[in-house]
Amino acid sequence: MAALAWLLIPLVAAIVAGLWGSWANRTRKVRSDGPELDGYARFREAMERPHSRT
Repeated sequence: MAALAWLLIPLVAAIVAGLWGSWANRTRKVRSDGPELDGYARFREAMERPHSRT
């Protein structure tokens, strides 16, 4: 019986990992890369500005 318990631990862990992965990926299909790309564009604009030395 103890061997069965040790075999169930990885099975339960795999099921939990699959459920967590599907939950974590649930918004990726709905949300596009728009906000991330907008943030990157703002970052590039800020880095291209000349720096004032004071």
